[in-house]
Amino acid sequence: MGIELRLKKKLQGFSLDAELSDSSRRIGILGSSGAGKSMTLKMIAGIERPDEGRIVLNDRVLFDSEMRTDIKPQKRNTGYLFQNYALFPTMNVVDNIGAGLKGKNREETKERVLNIIDKFKLNGLEKRLPSELSGGQQQRVALARIMVYEPEAILLDEPFSALDSHLRDHMQEELFSMLDDYPGTVIMVSHSRDEIYRFSESLIIMDRGHIENHGETKRIFEAPGTRTAAILTGCKNISDIRIIDTHTLEALDWGVTLKVKKPLPSDISCIGYRAHLFEPVWGEMEENCLRFDLLSSHELPFERKYYIKGKKTISWFAERSLWPLIEKKGNPSYLKIREEDILYLKE
Repeated sequence: MGIELRLKKKLQGFSLDAELSDSSRRIGILGSSGAGKSMTLKMIAGIERPDEGRIVLNDRVLFDSEMRTDIKPQKRNTGYLFQNYALFPTMNVVDNIGAGLKGKNREETKERVLNIIDKFKLNGLEKRLPSELSGGQQQRVALARIMVYEPEAILLDEPFSALDSHLRDHMQEELFSMLDDYPGTVIMVSHSRDEIYRFSESLIIMDRGHIENHGETKRIFEAPGTRTAAILTGCKNISDIRIIDTHTLEALDWGVTLKVKKPLPSDISCIGYRAHLFEPVWGEMEENCLRFDLLSSHELPFERKYYIKGKKTISWFAERSLWPLIEKKGNPSYLKIREEDILYLKE
């Protein structure tokens, strides 16, 4: 069970070439704009056709270029939630939801639509047109239209990208709650690491059509493995390195030599360090510290962002709990890098 992909497609500027197998119920695809995320979803749905490859959903072959299999989109039993929800503007809520049940018995259709309206808390909105609904209500109608025909997989194409932060958080909570008891596979693409971390059990990191990393979401955030994956999971500080010996390296972009207890991986080319994990040090310099040579700082409601001089600017984000100590002692003399928080990265 789950999904298997082997996809090749020539795109403008690069070629998509991706292969994976995943049995998770909630899969996230994270990548920057133009990485091939939405194209991957569209090929699963049958909206776009791979140049070659294979797509298998729950042991059912949807596409296989060698076997000349290409199941039509309407026969793939997948539901695609577009960014703009793609509701029919001249149809009311009932008709929009029932549009996916054409050919079904009229009484059965009516019963299923009424049940899904009740489940998605759309009671009282049955006769309204999409233009008469709020963004959250439109999203519920679009998801209800998908869920009413019980698809094997639901594909979410950056469903929150156009929303402001307050509305986005509310609608994420609402959508994820509505999907709680859905037994099928849900795949969501996004360029927001917070959305992906909150939603997915497993994570696919994509960059220019290639899979940079694939595995358990929390594990990838803890150890992204590559420079690109580290950046996409929110790491602000990355430095090229020179390995001096098995326990010593020079972080070339930070101007600091680091000594570690565990032997260094031999195949790394850079390291990363997340901005909120530095430990402030006042007074004498300790091992694995970089000098606090402040360039600028900005205060936000829940953290202060400090930018430190280096060959490349170093970011330290101090959480609000540290503010009283900083106000009492002043800016720290150094920032300590803890061995357990260093990200060892390949290109």
